[in-house]
Order: sequence, then structure tokens, then C-alpha cells
Amino acid sequence: MSDQPANDPRLPDPEKLAKDWSRLAERSQKVVSDFLAKQAADGPQKTDPLNIGNAFLEMTQRMMANPEKVVKAQVQLWQDYLRLWQNTADRFMGKETKGLHEAAKGDKRFADKSWTESLMFDYIKQSYLLTARWMQSTVKDVEGLDQKTAKKVDFYTRQFVDALAPSNFALTNPQVLKATLDSGGENLYKGLENLLGDLERGKGRLNISMTDMKAFEVGRNVAVSPGKVIYQNDLIQLIQYSPSTEEVYERPLLIIPPWINKFYILDLKPENSFIKWTVAQGYTVFVVSWVNPDEKLAAKSFEDYMREGPLAAMDAIEQAIGVREVTTIGYCLGGTLMAAVLANMAAKGDDRVKACTFFTAQVDFSEAGELSVFIDEEQLNFIDDVMSKRGYLDGGEMSTTFNMLRANDLIWSFVVNNYLMGKDPFPFDLLFWNSDATRMPAAMHSFYLRKMYQDNLLVKPGGLTLNGTPIDLTKITTPIYIQAGREDHIAPYPSVYKATQYYKGPVRFMLAGSGHIAGVVNPPHARKYQHWLNDTTVNPPTPEDWLRGAKEYPGSWWHDWDKWLSEKSGPKVAARDPAEGGLPVIEDAPGSYVKVRTGG
Repeated sequence: MSDQPANDPRLPDPEKLAKDWSRLAERSQKVVSDFLAKQAADGPQKTDPLNIGNAFLEMTQRMMANPEKVVKAQVQLWQDYLRLWQNTADRFMGKETKGLHEAAKGDKRFADKSWTESLMFDYIKQSYLLTARWMQSTVKDVEGLDQKTAKKVDFYTRQFVDALAPSNFALTNPQVLKATLDSGGENLYKGLENLLGDLERGKGRLNISMTDMKAFEVGRNVAVSPGKVIYQNDLIQLIQYSPSTEEVYERPLLIIPPWINKFYILDLKPENSFIKWTVAQGYTVFVVSWVNPDEKLAAKSFEDYMREGPLAAMDAIEQAIGVREVTTIGYCLGGTLMAAVLANMAAKGDDRVKACTFFTAQVDFSEAGELSVFIDEEQLNFIDDVMSKRGYLDGGEMSTTFNMLRANDLIWSFVVNNYLMGKDPFPFDLLFWNSDATRMPAAMHSFYLRKMYQDNLLVKPGGLTLNGTPIDLTKITTPIYIQAGREDHIAPYPSVYKATQYYKGPVRFMLAGSGHIAGVVNPPHARKYQHWLNDTTVNPPTPEDWLRGAKEYPGSWWHDWDKWLSEKSGPKVAARDPAEGGLPVIEDAPGSYVKVRTGG
């Protein structure tokens, strides 16, 4: 039995420590060599591809033009620090005090009790929060900046502030210090090992492990709803799911997911699978599984995605089950595509789609949220240059962009857990899906970013000509159901709501609790969140007006949507076995396209 008291720090074995660090040093050298070789192969890199420097330079010039305001802000900061010092001194002397600067509700960075109970760490926490809030409010208060520059400055100031949180550094994080003392520094060794593993996996680019990637396998424990791939082309595999009811609605349901991510967000596991639940309601469900493109598909355009995506899928469905009319769902970018498809079909008199649902889909990008920070001429030129060399935009670069929108949750929490605490990431199916990135073909992605995000041409009548036909969203008379998420940071609900003002058929708008994923994937049995409905026959011009007249309902919105869609899906017919349809089976669901991974 050890004579060492239980509370004493554990001392590392010097011999083992030397061997371990020597091995890590060798791995580090290889990572650095590989990184330098890749940099040399890629050629000179732009020093500021995101054009951040010019934005902050303009902000500084605007600030210096009003020195009185700058001085006032500095005096306010000094006074706030004086109050914090006095408050801390009072607590040190044994007086009862309340924290002047507390973390926001739900801020997990400072959830450990040491941040409050320890005088030193409470002061570190409060001084950080004080400085962070001062910095962000001062930047927001700068006058004279155009809206895009102001958004960019605010966004990157937040990135800077989040990166400098004391929780991100070993010496100022009480949990990390305790783990270091308790383990004799093994957490830091294991953390460096994790860091090197992520650098190796990313081939010199940091590819943070968010979950145990070995715990999941597409087709084994995610994306397991039974079905068959009945059609494929260069861009899609079309999956028809096996029925779970004896009868089904006559009109099948075609789901168009975004090609930025993989479709199995709607089929993660049986208990929260939207696909499985929809099949159980008596729908014949078809899902498009997009290819993970490489340089051979660089020239595939947005029009190709229309023709070889939804339009090809509808043709295949008619061959498979002999039914011409369908209902559809478009999720996120898949919804933007479906809006363009519906407008194109309306211009050509094609009435096959009898009802369309949109999940968190934007068509008017005039207020597109924080993603618009990444859309200006300099950044788009940089992206075009990157894509021209490869033929595509790498999925990891897309993931980094989305993760920056919630940096504390999707970047820094893993830095602390994996690299400072030395822990392995927890197996979580949603984060497995989030890490399963896809590439973007150069031609299509450039068109999408420029014509929609930058120029907002989709909502301008005749602004886009697709498949040889000018399109106009106001010509769409198809019944529409629009879902938006109240906390959605990718497709903000006010932006999604704008679509209600374009479509000329009946539009049912529904606002769900939570965000871009949980606002959609919320099965009724979970009894989570809530949703809002407004039974007005004409949607008011603004989401604020709509919300004032809306009623809140507990739990999932899926039953409301099912009631809406069932009325538009025709009579019941005998269930259809995908193995007995008019098209030969290619392979079992989820198919092979979805299993092609990008990186590690």
C-alpha cells in the first residue's frame, strides 16, 4: 500500500516520462515535416483570405475619428475594474459579496464550482467576462461602419474573445490544474497525444475529434432504416424505404436533404429517425443520397443538381411505383434547391409536386444571418481560387465555418476536453454525423454563393435562368409547409419566414423550438421543446407580427405536419415493396454514396 497521502499530488515516473515525451517529439517532427511539405506543394498562401484586417482597420479609423467616445469607454472599463477589485477585496476580508459579472445561463465554460468558490478563480472569471463584454459592446458601438463590415468586426471580435477565455488555458482552468496534479501530468501528455493524432488525421490541418469515430458506422448503428437503392446517377442514389404499414398513401414523399451534409441526420438511430417515423405514418418515403464529389465532378452546376437531383428522382419514382404525383421535403440547402425546382416546374406547367415542405430553408438571403460574414468579394475570390486548384471545396473547410458560429460548443469545449484534460471524446451520433463532412463541386458552390448569398437573385423575378427558363418564385402555387427553428444560427427564422411572402399558394408557417438540427429532429415521444402556430389564412409581412398572433404548443410539431401532409397525399393503397417495383434494386440502404468519407 502506498505511503503517499491521498491528497498529495501524484509524481510522474521520470523514466517513463522521458520515453513518452521522446516518442511524442518524434511524432511532432513528422507532423511538422508533413505540414511544411504540404505548404510547399500548395504554394504561397494569402495572409488574410477572409479580409479581416481591412474590416478592423476601418473600425479603428472610425473609432479614432471620435476620441472622446474612446476615452469614455476606457474610463468606463477602469471604473468597472475598480468595482471588481473592491468587491474582491471585500470578499477576501470575509464580507458577504455578490458577483458583479456572472456567466450567462447555459455557459458551460464556468459551470465548475471552483469558478465561484475559489476567490482567485472567481476573480479571473469575472475579469474575463468584464473585459469580454466591454470589448464586444465597444466594437458594436462604433458608428459609421456599413452593415457588412460591422457584422464581420463583431463576429471576429467574438471569436477572439472566445479564444482567450481562461477556461482554454491550463494555468487558469481549475479543472485542468486539478487533473494535472491528480494524474502527475498524464492528462497533458495524453492531451498532446490527442492533438498530434488530430493533426495527423488532418494531414497537418487541425481536425478536432468531436466524438469517438470508431463507435459508429453508417449502415450498422446509424442510417439503419431498411430500404433499397433503386436508382443512381453521377450525383445521387435514390433510396426507397421498406413500408412498415399494410397500406400507404398513394402519393409518395420525396426528401431532398442538403448536399453540404449527409442525409442520415434524418435517420441517426431508430428512436429519433424522422424517416422511420414517417414510414410508420403510412408514407412511401424516397430519399436522395447525394454523392461526395471529387475533382471529376468539378464542373457539375446548380442546374445539374436540379436535373440529376429532384427532377431525376421524380422520374425514377414514376418508373418504380407507377405514380406521377409526389409530395416533397427540402431541408436547408435542399429546400433552396426545391424552391428553384418548383419555380422552374411552374414556368413549364409541370404540376407533379402536390405539396412541398421546407425545413430551415432560405430563399431570400437579404438577412441570411452570421454565415453572410463569410460572403464578400475578397472571400469569394479566395474560395474560387482554392476550388480551381482542387475542383471542389473540402468538407473540413465547410465544417470549420459552421463550427465557428458556435465556437464555444463546437471548438473550445473539445480543446479543453481533448487536449487539456486529456480525455477521449464521448461517443455521440449527432457529432459523428457532424464530422462526416462532404465536398462541394467548384461550379455549383461558386454559383450558389454568388447568385444567392451575395446577389440574392433567387427572389428576383427572372433573376435566374435555370435549365433555359427564367424562374419566378411568385409563380409557385403549390401548398407549402415551412418549418423554422427559433434558435437556428445557420438559417435564422426571420430569414426563413421571408419565403411566406413569395409563394402564392397556401403557406403554413411553423416555428419550432431549438435550432437547425434539434428543431427538425424532435420525435414526439421525446416531449422536448415546443412549437408555435398561427392559423391566419394570410401570413403577415413580418415574423414579429406572425409571432404575436401565434399560439405555443408543447412538444414536437411532427403530428401537425403529418395532419397537413396526409390531406394532400391521396387515398390509401397497398404498401409498396421496393424490391418488387419497376426499377431493379442496386443495393441495400443506405447505399454506397453516403459511405464515402472525406478525411479521417
